[in-house]
Amino acid sequence: MPPWLQTVLISVAPIVELRGGLPWGLASGLPWWQAYTFAVIGNLLPIIPLLLWLDPVSEWMRKKWRWADRFFSWIFARTRRRGTIVEKYEALGLLLFVAIPLPVTGAWTGAAAAFIFGIRNRYAFPAVIGGVLLAGVIVSLAYYGVIGAADLFTGGY
Repeated sequence: MPPWLQTVLISVAPIVELRGGLPWGLASGLPWWQAYTFAVIGNLLPIIPLLLWLDPVSEWMRKKWRWADRFFSWIFARTRRRGTIVEKYEALGLLLFVAIPLPVTGAWTGAAAAFIFGIRNRYAFPAVIGGVLLAGVIVSLAYYGVIGAADLFTGGY
C-alpha cells in the first residue's frame, strides 16, 4: 500500500486521526506538504457524514436499543462536563478544541461536540476544518522541532 494511502487511512481513524497519520506519512518518506495534505484530507473525510447523520442516527439508536440510550446519555454528559471551552466560545472554542493535538480532541470528537452543544453545521464545519489545519501545523512543529520546522516552512529543507 503506498505511503500516501496509509496516511489517509490512518488519519480517517477515530482517536488517532491526523495526530497519527501525519507523523506516519513523514516517517514513510513523504515530503511534508504531501504528508500534511493527505493527513488533512483523511481527517476531514468522515466529518460531513458525522455532522449530517449524528443526530438522526443517535436518535434512532436511542429509541431502538436501551444500551444505546445509556451510551449516548453517558457520552453526552461526559462531553458537556469536559467541553467548557466549546460551550463558552462555541465555533471558536470548537476550532481550538480540535486543534489541540491530543487523542480524543480531534475532528471526530469535534463533530460530536458540535452536535451536543447545538453548533450549527455551517459554523461547525469551518471550525473543524480550521482546527484540523492548525493541528497539522502543531504536529509538524512537534515532529520536526521548532528550528527544523522553521527551515521546512521557509524552504530550508
